[in-house]
Amino acid sequence: MQLDVVFLSRVQFALTIMFHYIFPPLTIGLGLFMVLVETAYMRTKDPVYKMMALFWTRVFAVNFAIGVATGIVMEFQFGTNWATYSRFVGDVFGSALAAEGIFAFFLESGFLAILVFGWDKVSARMHYFATCMVSLGSIFSSIWIVIANSWQQTPAGYHIVQTAQGFARAEITDFWAMVFNPSSVTRLFHVWFASFILGGLFAMSISAFYILRNKHLDFAKHTFKLALCYAAFFSCAELGSGHFQADKVAETQPAKLAALEAHFKTGTGGTSMYIIGIPDVKNEVVKFGIEIPDMLSFLVYQDINKPVPGLDKFPKEDRPPVEIPFYAYHLMVGLGMSFIGLTLLGFFFWKRGTLFEQRWLMWIYVFLVLGGYAANECGWVACEVGRQPWLVYGLLRTKDAVSKAVAGDMVLASIFMFGFVYIFLFVIWVTVLTDKIVKGPETLAEVMAHLPGPETGGSFWKFVGGIMKKGLYSLTPESRFHETSDAIELDRTDATEGQKADETPNDKSEKTNEL
Repeated sequence: MQLDVVFLSRVQFALTIMFHYIFPPLTIGLGLFMVLVETAYMRTKDPVYKMMALFWTRVFAVNFAIGVATGIVMEFQFGTNWATYSRFVGDVFGSALAAEGIFAFFLESGFLAILVFGWDKVSARMHYFATCMVSLGSIFSSIWIVIANSWQQTPAGYHIVQTAQGFARAEITDFWAMVFNPSSVTRLFHVWFASFILGGLFAMSISAFYILRNKHLDFAKHTFKLALCYAAFFSCAELGSGHFQADKVAETQPAKLAALEAHFKTGTGGTSMYIIGIPDVKNEVVKFGIEIPDMLSFLVYQDINKPVPGLDKFPKEDRPPVEIPFYAYHLMVGLGMSFIGLTLLGFFFWKRGTLFEQRWLMWIYVFLVLGGYAANECGWVACEVGRQPWLVYGLLRTKDAVSKAVAGDMVLASIFMFGFVYIFLFVIWVTVLTDKIVKGPETLAEVMAHLPGPETGGSFWKFVGGIMKKGLYSLTPESRFHETSDAIELDRTDATEGQKADETPNDKSEKTNEL
């Protein structure tokens, strides 16, 4: 039996990208959340905020590391399974991915060490600056990735060139038209807000867990209130962002909108919008559907009498699948509305002074973060499956983009390999996060006693110099001897200082008399 290379390559890409996308939204969401926490610490000098910043920095570092490891796979996968696609978009994607590496990855990695290890080694302002730069780096990274993906949805600023080898490729004619293609800006804000929501829900989840277990209450209550405000604000903002993005889809990809809404046949009047239902593609109807009359026409055109084009307006070979985009899109919207409702409910009990007494609500918040992950994944599933059968909308079909030399059994073997590796990475991620959550944050006493804090730290250049000195010093053959000698000398110094500290005033006066 001959295996379908196109189908298997799509399965492999879905596996790798969906697993990878567990991590970037949390990195972006926690990054900005840490900036807010450290801003509060800089303004108030309240040690509780420092305790919060320390804890979330460690969680952030774990998530960042796994995200980088899984992201590398994506770029190699373009060249192995999707060679035709890589040749076609190489000029466009090369610019975007190079910009990501220069502006984003180096910014994140350059300041990450200061963020994680620099608390008692650099000044307060320098550490705060490092936190801002790491957060900005994660946002920069998303900019270029979303721009590249948006170009696949709505290509702009290019022309098609036939190479000497007989291949067609897209080349940039207007860099800024490529960057600001018709869908990039609206999709960027939608991705950012979704990531910020996930960061807030993640912080709420852990804080609610501590509150239910009656542990780390000072940390948990401060974190929960800040995260609730954070998640509520961006949940409401996401509602507006989603509306603008849907308008852009209606303008640039009407077939995708018809699939998202399971809108099979174009009517003569206003078009209804389904809240829920089961699409029947064979009979081109939605079974058990609950619909709002004329709502889709109103949202798209602000005119309840203007019909929205259905799938019947497009050739069958250009129509996207219906079931997967419909279910993913409606689940995403439903989860988004639940985030708004549940966060506003939290404000209601907060105002009444009984927020942390609502144990049933705390349990909902513990598991609500899973909805945040599901909403992020469903949004991308709806977006990417809804673009089919095109890989680059209107220019390159998915079936024509795979590598010609890759056999189906090779792709199948790689799917199993990636599956095992990703299960292993997922177990590591969950284990390390669980360990940090169970351990919890430092106590206030530990924060104040064992961590001098950024306000007593040295300069940035002193921190860098110390790292370089230690690194170069460890390369010398005599380093082991010197380290041992330094340790002995340090012990002697400590012992001498200890003896001086143990001397009583009478001992000192006797020595003075002897002299």
